[in-house]
Formats: sequence, C-alpha cells, structure tokens
Amino acid sequence: QVQLVESGGGLVQTGGSLRLSCAASGSIFSIAVMGWYRQAPGKQRELVANIISGGSTIYADSVKGRFTISRDNAKNTVYLQMNSLKPEDTAVYYCKMRGRTWSLSSRDYDYWGQGTQVTVSS
Repeated sequence: QVQLVESGGGLVQTGGSLRLSCAASGSIFSIAVMGWYRQAPGKQRELVANIISGGSTIYADSVKGRFTISRDNAKNTVYLQMNSLKPEDTAVYYCKMRGRTWSLSSRDYDYWGQGTQVTVSS
C-alpha cells in the first residue's frame, strides 16, 4: 500500500557530498515522520535524521553539522544532503515513513524503503 523509493547513493571520496532522495507513494492518508536510518556491515541499524510534519528535525550526534534533512510535503519526499562525508558514513541508508494509509487510518505504521548504498573512500 505504501512504496518508498530511495535514490542518490553511490561512491564518493572523503570530504565529498551526496544527496539522497526518498519518495513515498501509494494510498497515503497522512505522514507524521519521515527519516533516514543507516546500517553498516556488522552493526545495528541506527537513526541518522528525522523530520516531522511540522518541520522539526532530529539528528544523530555523528552527523550534526554535516547532514541536512528536508522534506517536500506536497511530493511526499524527504531528502538528505550529506556533506563532508567520512569513511565511517559508509552504510546502506534506509528511508522510513511513519504514517497512515486510507485503509489503516486508525494509527501510524512504519514503512521502509529498500535501501541505498553509500560508500565513502579514504
């Protein structure tokens, strides 16, 4: 019922930049939160940044000052601008949407994208 399609990952050198995009589509009734998580090999998935419908944002300490999350509510799209990338930012980045569909409108559910690989070379 909800599809999240991520794009923008790739290979970049240390200090470089990438911009990730995630577009949500389907029978969406409302979106409360959109965000990005990442999972490096052998590690647990961790929060990178979240943005709520009102525009407030939360960032992991490790990316503060380097990453910027933004959202286009009209397009149900969330972006992650990543600057000053470091090798430790290498991971699969996942988009997550917390929201309601027309058929499940009584409460919010979490939906995940398929992930996009970001690799930062030293």
